[in-house]
Amino acid sequence: MPAVTAPDLLVLPRIAEPDPGQTTLRAVRSVTTSPSGFEGEGFPVRRAFAGVALADLDPFVHMDQMGEVDYGPGEPRGTAWHPHRGFETVTYMIDGIFQHQDSIGGGGIITDGATQWMTAGSGILHIERPPESLVVSGGLFHGIQLWVNLPAASKWVDPRYQDIEPGAAVLLASGDGGALVRVIAGEVAGHKGPGLTHTPIAMVHATLAPGSRLVLPWPARFNALAYGLAGRGTVGGERRPFEMGQLAVHGAGDAIVLEADGTQDGGASALDVLVLGGTPIREPVAAYGPFVMNTRAELAQAFEDFQAGRLGTVPADHIGN
Repeated sequence: MPAVTAPDLLVLPRIAEPDPGQTTLRAVRSVTTSPSGFEGEGFPVRRAFAGVALADLDPFVHMDQMGEVDYGPGEPRGTAWHPHRGFETVTYMIDGIFQHQDSIGGGGIITDGATQWMTAGSGILHIERPPESLVVSGGLFHGIQLWVNLPAASKWVDPRYQDIEPGAAVLLASGDGGALVRVIAGEVAGHKGPGLTHTPIAMVHATLAPGSRLVLPWPARFNALAYGLAGRGTVGGERRPFEMGQLAVHGAGDAIVLEADGTQDGGASALDVLVLGGTPIREPVAAYGPFVMNTRAELAQAFEDFQAGRLGTVPADHIGN
């Protein structure tokens, strides 16, 4: 799991472990295991939020772990051109390559630690596919696609595309020097990530070496979700068992604690965790297919606008189908 690494964690800024007497560690309310499925043209995914109430996820609405899969030649798959409205899509590539293009001119290659942050807003068309070279050769593919809801007041903003290169993520180390923390969006311990968001959120990818511990300061106003990308360990002050493919929903507090087991198995060399949180929007959610709105009438309007071509047009130099 390459993502972004650092040759020497000891030279990175440290996340000071908070004073236990002045910190409330968030308890774990639930741990769920993600079912497997297929997306787009048939690439395997784990449905990270399956079985979790929207109220616990708010402001997030959907997340897939794509892969981890080692494709043979001719096997890599992507998606066809499709619309979105009313939210932001975040594609974080951990291993492998994806190519993005959209109807507002955004596009590029997303690879090993890069993030594509697309604000669909009032409406956009886009496509994500492995480049032809990867289709021919095959290879590793592993990433995350996250949907971040927009409040009603922001659902009609102009679409926006952000290309966050791997080197743009802010790198920090845990207090014990055993964990690498990549801040992609939001602010952690006074360090701000590069992602620009309409909804206040934080997105962090942490890698904990075997036996290490990470206490992550977390805004009390945010919800807190931890998703296991690889490895195994524990989550919460009560040390709930936690491993790849599981989502931990936290309760109230101002810090999250993660620990990696001293021995990892299943090919993992560390505990890798995606930590997410944001200010709950607390508005009605009407979601269907590629649209996330507030009412059924707005959903019907989104489908009508798409069919009428009002969400954009596929560029003349388009990739894919």
